[in-house]
Amino acid sequence: MKYIKLVFLFIALQVQAQQGGMWIPSLLKGMNETEMKNLGMRITAEQIYSVNQSSLKDAVPHFDGGCTAEVISPKGLILTNHHCGFDNIQSHSSVEHDYLTDGFWAYKMEDELPNKDLVVTFIVRIEDVTKKILDGVSGLATETEKQKKIQDNISALSTSSPKESWQENRIRTFYDGNQYLLFVTETFKDVRLVGAPPSSIGKFGSDTDNWVWPRHTGDFSLFRIYADKDNRPAAYSKDNVPYKPKHFLPISAKGIKENDFTMVMGYPGRTQEYLPSYAVEQIITELNPAKIEVRDAALKVQDGFMRKDNAIKIQYASKYASVANYWKKWIGETKGLKKSNAVAVKQKFEKDFQQKVVKAGKQAEYGNLLTDFQKNYSEIKDYALARDVFTEVALRNTELLSLGYKIYQLEQLHTTKGEQAFTDRKNNLINGLGDFYKDFNATVDEKVFEQLIAIYAKRYPKQFLPSSLENLDAKALSSSIYGNSKLVSYDKIKDLLTGDTKTVLDKINSDNGYQLIKSMADAYSKNVAPKYDEINLKNIALQRTYMKAILELSPKSARIFPDANSTLRVTYGKVKGYKPNDAVYYEPITYLDGVMEKYVPGDYEFDVPKKLIDLYNAKDYGKYGTKGKMPVAFIATNHTTGGNSGSPALDADGNLIGLNFDRVWEGTMSDIYYDPAICRNIMVDARYILFIIDKYAGAKNLIDELKIIYPVKKK
Repeated sequence: MKYIKLVFLFIALQVQAQQGGMWIPSLLKGMNETEMKNLGMRITAEQIYSVNQSSLKDAVPHFDGGCTAEVISPKGLILTNHHCGFDNIQSHSSVEHDYLTDGFWAYKMEDELPNKDLVVTFIVRIEDVTKKILDGVSGLATETEKQKKIQDNISALSTSSPKESWQENRIRTFYDGNQYLLFVTETFKDVRLVGAPPSSIGKFGSDTDNWVWPRHTGDFSLFRIYADKDNRPAAYSKDNVPYKPKHFLPISAKGIKENDFTMVMGYPGRTQEYLPSYAVEQIITELNPAKIEVRDAALKVQDGFMRKDNAIKIQYASKYASVANYWKKWIGETKGLKKSNAVAVKQKFEKDFQQKVVKAGKQAEYGNLLTDFQKNYSEIKDYALARDVFTEVALRNTELLSLGYKIYQLEQLHTTKGEQAFTDRKNNLINGLGDFYKDFNATVDEKVFEQLIAIYAKRYPKQFLPSSLENLDAKALSSSIYGNSKLVSYDKIKDLLTGDTKTVLDKINSDNGYQLIKSMADAYSKNVAPKYDEINLKNIALQRTYMKAILELSPKSARIFPDANSTLRVTYGKVKGYKPNDAVYYEPITYLDGVMEKYVPGDYEFDVPKKLIDLYNAKDYGKYGTKGKMPVAFIATNHTTGGNSGSPALDADGNLIGLNFDRVWEGTMSDIYYDPAICRNIMVDARYILFIIDKYAGAKNLIDELKIIYPVKKK
């Protein structure tokens, strides 16, 4: 009997200690706090999020709108990923001062480098404003009217809700429009580069190792927030002083082991956990394969040039990394969705859902949801494919076309808003193109164009394809456009956009590069976008009702978390290895030994700096090694996505133990379906970060700023 009771207790604890989910920090009390405690957490929900006292949320800002950072010193020093700071590191780099290759370290504050337009945003408080936002919505007849009323309510409440003059009100939707939260924020605009390891550390493994475990990348960089004399946000000024945070994170050098509690806080970008099976199947069979094919072709061309020319490597480093990131993610996502039978799992959920609808007597309200989804996703298939192919080829991966599309938008502005709006936008466009052409190489882009325009003609649904791309000779078209279009250089495009409105319009419409993108954009905007938007709007309304039904018909114990939307979230789990395939098991921690095993002298992705080799050979790890080895990275079951890059990984006491930067390839489907068996996030071990700052860079000034918790020496 005693044995049975122990087994029952173990099962009960496992049920209460579930993992996964992206939870709103202001709503952790209750089920989430209980789960976290059962996983091993020793702090309280109040210590994670509080309005009345400093808490962890005050140390975790949104970094540059797309990543996360954390404050790690009382002087506003922040830590984020190397790949999050990459654009800023690149912007300060040149062939003479190549901080991408050599790294950068400010050994005194005067040497820290300002960064144009780089911002970090803190959450001050979160309030539920659902009733106010949905006031007057339910009685409206059409989805268009409902969306307009919601936007009007959001605009009015954003303006009227109390805040300080330097703060901002932002309202975001949750549960597909069933909940609305108000975020009061503070955005700091003077953020300076403090330190970055060389790419051979911060980007070690580059694109080959991206989304892969085991991983050996020191993916971190350091910045500092500056504020005015009152500790408030201010534009860059020499008179600004280091920001004094409400809270900063102590760093634990005690180390981690399998099954340790981990918590990640950050700003995950977008997930779609509650999509119906029809949508998931379309992603697997139609949309991801097309996007993967486009980016695969673009990357092969760029990589060939980057390996041969260091100047091109610097020009394209950030762009290449950006394109490669989701290319590889989509491959892994598709693989993971198939491996985990996500469509079948969704279908099982839908069958159970339909039974709940009948049992609750809700057939009139929810009975047709799934059949309507099936009909809509069947109708939208070709339009969705056309939309993704147009976006990938014309807007994202062929630079001449993406620039041409901006001019297309300029011409459309003249039609809709008139001459003054056209002139203002034209002048802004000219002034902003200098940075674009700094990193543009017409020779590279021509070869990318040649590959991608051929894919466009093949993949784009034939009924929507513009006549200009029928019977395509991709090589001849590429040669003609890049040999004649004025879009290929800054001086030529300035000439193209110089003159009165009529002259400019005549000139751009005589340019063969612009003529091509205009024919593509016209075909898309007339034949694809309206119908796509019409069906998609129906799906948005269905998804909102579906989410409402899931919330309504599920038991209180159900773990239903809102999809990610770039707002502050908490996710928790454990340090854990995993089994991706038959007869394969991955340990949860990697070491510097693995860096040396992968080392290829002079290689673009796997070179290793001499000083790091010397430290390794001498086993000179300072206070940060363990048992003669230097930990590098580790994995856990935290549910993360894009936007969590740079997120702090915290231990049971709220101390920093790592820096989130990636997910394992087999688990990237967690944006659509989270499976704790194979979904793992990847983090740089805090000890490796400290080791690189201290022993590799010799930046004792930075180490002295930090509150480091060292292991207690055994007597």
